Amino acid sequence: MIAAGRLKISGRVAVLGQKLALNEPANNVRLDDQPLRQTAYSKKLYLLLDKPVGYLCSRRSQGDTPTIYRLLPQNYAHLKPVGRLDKNSSGLLLLTNDGEYAHRLTHPSFGKIKRYEVSLNLPLAPDDQQRLSREGVPLPDGISRFSLDRLFPDNDRIWLVTMSEGRNRQIRRSFAALGLLVTRLHRVSLGPYHLSQLAGSLYKEVPKEPL
Repeated sequence: MIAAGRLKISGRVAVLGQKLALNEPANNVRLDDQPLRQTAYSKKLYLLLDKPVGYLCSRRSQGDTPTIYRLLPQNYAHLKPVGRLDKNSSGLLLLTNDGEYAHRLTHPSFGKIKRYEVSLNLPLAPDDQQRLSREGVPLPDGISRFSLDRLFPDNDRIWLVTMSEGRNRQIRRSFAALGLLVTRLHRVSLGPYHLSQLAGSLYKEVPKEPL
């Protein structure tokens, strides 16, 4: 359509590779002299989901394992998860069609904080707690370091993990390097978003929060 000269932007014939300003009024873009209407897919949406255990953050299921899209109405099927939670993890997940916003939330260079409630099969020794928080533990993809706070004063098995990066299964692999198994991993916050915003609902549209 562009090569045939059928598309015009602000009265001028568009050319291949031309960029369109995000604030360009929709009626300034015309195909065969008819204004293009904005679709539901062009509207930026931000959806919080309280992901249960047993669901994949993927569009394709693996065998009998369902995906998170099984939990949502069809009109949210075009949204993509910001960061992932593995099948055995639960908690806060943000889905959006705003790619730039998703990048700013997940790329380590922007340092957005994520928090997880983590349960272990065995108590975490004080030396290992300090090691994770200070020098970190070596993993095949680099040193892993995050802060740890007790959720209960006398319980060394349940911790609040705070981190600004998020490599694949990083928390599970970090504790495994210390000989510990994560029995529960539940994300409670992602950047400016918190699980409490859902107020017990499975999913909810929310406004775009400043980063």
